[in-house]
Amino acid sequence: MKEKSLKKYIILWLSQSVSGLGSSMTGFALVLWAYGQSRSAMSVSMMLFCNYVPYVILSLFVGSFIDRHHKKAIMLASDSVAAVGSLAVLAFLLMGRLAVWNIYVFNVVAGITNAFQQPASAVAVGRLVPEEKISNVSGMNSFSHNLIVVFSPMLAAFLFAAGGLSIILLVDLASFAFAFCVLLFFITIPEQEPEKTYSSPFAGIAEGFAFLKKEKGIFYMMLTMALINFFSRLTYENILSPMILSRNSGDSVELGIVNACMGAGGIAGGMIVSVKKESRHKAAAIYVSAALSFLFGDLLMAVGKNVFWWSSAAVCASLPIPFLMANQNAILYQKIPSVMQGRVFAVRNAIQYSTIPVGIILGGYLADYVFEPFMLSGNKMAAMLKIIIGDSAGSGMAAMFLCTGICGFTVSMIACFHREIKKLN
Repeated sequence: MKEKSLKKYIILWLSQSVSGLGSSMTGFALVLWAYGQSRSAMSVSMMLFCNYVPYVILSLFVGSFIDRHHKKAIMLASDSVAAVGSLAVLAFLLMGRLAVWNIYVFNVVAGITNAFQQPASAVAVGRLVPEEKISNVSGMNSFSHNLIVVFSPMLAAFLFAAGGLSIILLVDLASFAFAFCVLLFFITIPEQEPEKTYSSPFAGIAEGFAFLKKEKGIFYMMLTMALINFFSRLTYENILSPMILSRNSGDSVELGIVNACMGAGGIAGGMIVSVKKESRHKAAAIYVSAALSFLFGDLLMAVGKNVFWWSSAAVCASLPIPFLMANQNAILYQKIPSVMQGRVFAVRNAIQYSTIPVGIILGGYLADYVFEPFMLSGNKMAAMLKIIIGDSAGSGMAAMFLCTGICGFTVSMIACFHREIKKLN
C-alpha cells in the first residue's frame, strides 16, 4: 500500500466540502419549495424519512460490496447517480411538472447513494490518513459540516429569492462536477485485496456481525449511539424550530440566530478537535461529550425563554459533538482491520442510524398529539412542569427537550461506565 498522506486527504476534503455545500443548499431549497406547495410540515418530515429509510436498510447489505470493490469507483458512481437525480429534478422543474412526490423519489435515490458513498468514504479515510491523524480529520469534517450548516441556508435562501429552485440546482451540479474531477484526476485511494469473496450480501452482513460479536465493546458502543441518535432526532430534527417560533411569537430572525449558534458551536468544536492531541481515554470522551451536550444543551433549551438562552443552549449542544465523533472514529479505525472496514462500517451505519427515521416521525407526533395537549390539560404534573419550563405556547415541546435531556444524559453516563465499553480506551 502506498504511503498515507494527510495532504491528499485535505484536497479531497476541500472538494467534497464544496460538493456538500451544493447538496445542502439543494436540500434546503427543496424544503422551501415543497412547503410552499403543500403548506404541510408532514411533507418535510416525509422528505427526511424517505432519505433515511433506504439508507438504513441498504447499509446492512453493502459492506461486502464495498470491501470487494474500489472505493474511489464507488464514490464516483454514487455521486454521479445523485447528480442525475438533481438533473432530473431540474428537468421536471423547467417543464413545469415537478411535484412533491418527485422530491420523495429523489430523496430515496439520495438515501440509496449515501448508503454506498458514506462507508466507502469512511474506508477511504483509513487508507489515506495516518492513524495518529484520524481524530484531527474528524475535527476537520465536523468543522466543514457545521460551516455548511451555518452558511447553506443563508446562501440557499438568497439564491432561492433571486432565481428560484433552478439556480440552486445548477450550483449543486457545478459543485458536483468540481468534486468529481478532483477525485477522478487528483486522488488515488490505495486498495487491498479482500480476504475472501462472498456468494451473497448476507454473507458480508454475517461477517460484520461476527466481528462485532467478538468486539463486544464496539457493538455496545454502536447500540448506545443508536439510542443517543434517537433522543437527539426526537427533538432537534423536528421540533426545535416550531418550539422557538411558538415561544417567541413567530420571530424567524431569532430562529435564524439560534440555528447559526448551533452551527457555530460545531465549528468551534471541530476546530479544537482538528488541532488537539488524540485523547488517551477515547471511550470516556465519547460519552462525557454526549452527556454534556444533553445536560447543557437540551435542558437549557427546555427552560430557556428568550433568544439568549436558546442560543447558549445551541452552542452547548453542538460544541461537544465533534469530540464524540472524533473519538468514536479513532476507536473504530484502531480496532477494525482495514480489509473488514467496509462491512463493519456499513453495519455500524445500519445500527446507529436505524433510530433516526423513528425519531423523525415520532417527534412530530408526540409534540402535536401528546406533549402539547398534556401541558394544556390541567394535570398536576403539567402544572409542576410549567414552573420549570413556563406555560407559554410551545411548552409541550419544551417538555420534550426536558425529557430527552434527562434520558440522553442518563444513557450516556451508564454507557461511560459499562465494563466492555471501558475496555475500548
